[in-house]
Amino acid sequence: MEHAELATTQRAYRAAVDEWVTAIRAEEDLAPAQPTLGQFDDWEQAQYEEEEARKKARKAKKDYEDAIRRRLFGF
Repeated sequence: MEHAELATTQRAYRAAVDEWVTAIRAEEDLAPAQPTLGQFDDWEQAQYEEEEARKKARKAKKDYEDAIRRRLFGF
């Protein structure tokens, strides 16, 4: 595996983690002390968006780990 390919998977991983962190902060920002029904719905929706971002980050991490293994161990 070329260094460029490894760097590409690393960048994808970092971007996915950044998206996940952004989703976590967005969910946190929507957690009101005394929510209206609309605010509660927005907060609940943010939970699903955070979960999707987490899944994307976990996949990107696995892809990056696999790329490292291929480079180091050839499998």
